[in-house]
Amino acid sequence: MLDNLTQRLARVMKTLRGEARLTEDNIADALREVRLALLEADVALPAIKALIAAVKEKAIGEEVIGSLSPGQALIGVVHRELTRLMGEAHNGLNLATQPPAIVLMAGLQGAGKTTTVGKLAKLLRETQKKKVLVVSCDIYRPAAIEQLKTVAEQAGAEFFPSAQSDRPVDIARNAVDWARRHYHDVLLVDTAGRLSIDEAMMKEIAELHAAINPIETLFVVDAMLGQDAINTAKAFSEALPLTGVILTKLDGDARGGAALSVRHVTGRPIKYAGVGEKLSGLEAFHPERMASRILGMGDVLSLIEDAKKGIDEQQAVEFAKKLKAGKGFDLNDFKDQIGQMRKMGGISSMMDKLPAQFAQAASQMQAGGEEKTIGRIEGIINSMTPAERSKPELLKASRKRRIAMGAGVPVQEVNRLLKQFEQTQKMMKQFSKGGMAKLMRGMKGMLPGMR
Repeated sequence: MLDNLTQRLARVMKTLRGEARLTEDNIADALREVRLALLEADVALPAIKALIAAVKEKAIGEEVIGSLSPGQALIGVVHRELTRLMGEAHNGLNLATQPPAIVLMAGLQGAGKTTTVGKLAKLLRETQKKKVLVVSCDIYRPAAIEQLKTVAEQAGAEFFPSAQSDRPVDIARNAVDWARRHYHDVLLVDTAGRLSIDEAMMKEIAELHAAINPIETLFVVDAMLGQDAINTAKAFSEALPLTGVILTKLDGDARGGAALSVRHVTGRPIKYAGVGEKLSGLEAFHPERMASRILGMGDVLSLIEDAKKGIDEQQAVEFAKKLKAGKGFDLNDFKDQIGQMRKMGGISSMMDKLPAQFAQAASQMQAGGEEKTIGRIEGIINSMTPAERSKPELLKASRKRRIAMGAGVPVQEVNRLLKQFEQTQKMMKQFSKGGMAKLMRGMKGMLPGMR
């Protein structure tokens, strides 16, 4: 989402090479370009003015220390101010109250509230071992209640039934009573999507808030909303005492201005960011890490956290033992590694968190073709017999034709997969012998779809 902004800012920093220090003259042009880059990214004008003023004040006279270039020095200042603009540090949910801790979700139609309720329920269950109850107060949208019921089942949370004939306030009160009597730790209340200009609906959610007195009132906002996020955020912050923000669709193809604007406009911290459609796609929002990603520095800490969540530790241990014993790397292992990568959000998600100089590899993949590529690889491997997967050297021309026919692909695709597998197999042999430097040089061959 933030690629264009990252590229523009990288070009800005290059213009400052060769200068001895940062002065008012040599940063004026750079800040003009920064302002244009932020405007192109749909960042709210008040947020841009605040950021540029702060950067200008802090950057003028900044000494270029040691081996730092002026561009790098300015990056340091911009990084600090971007972090401050987005909220300094991560703020988690405040659940320190007598159970149940009530969390009210509010936002526009289509912002992804119901899916976010499921994601949050799953996160609280798995990371904090909370007993979670969810309830829908959306009596207006057809099938909204059924959608939440389905999402709750997938997330492993309990669902409190409601009907379109009920009043939202009564639904919420009954859910609170049920949660209290059945010892739930957290109650997540999903509300109807409303337009900020709809006074009746805004009044309804204010009444809902007053009736259940939630400890957290979260504003769910679409990161693709752009400039309109300002008006929406203002309307909701005036109607409700918001305690935090959840950004959805942060992995979308829009320009990402809401990520930089909404904290400045509401004065409330961004607590989580939604990425992808899967219920595991909710990340804690760390302003410093997001600032690093915007400036092309990557977010390796989040990548490590994704790996911990996505990788089966027992499977990883068994795989390491197999390599150490010199038993070799076969196509079953290759398929397992692709599956682990998919659990981490896929290659594009991983590349998005790597520093900009490594992101070039992602551009070599066909746009939007990653899932298709991985599915094709799995289909080819599934068309093989167990013996062929364990001993790929058995795969001669006639077998390749049979496999290609079974997977519905040309024989060239089978050959391409086997070539990728051979490259990965060589790397695994080097890894088992401790050849880390060689392993890193050959890393590109390990990624499906990479050439």
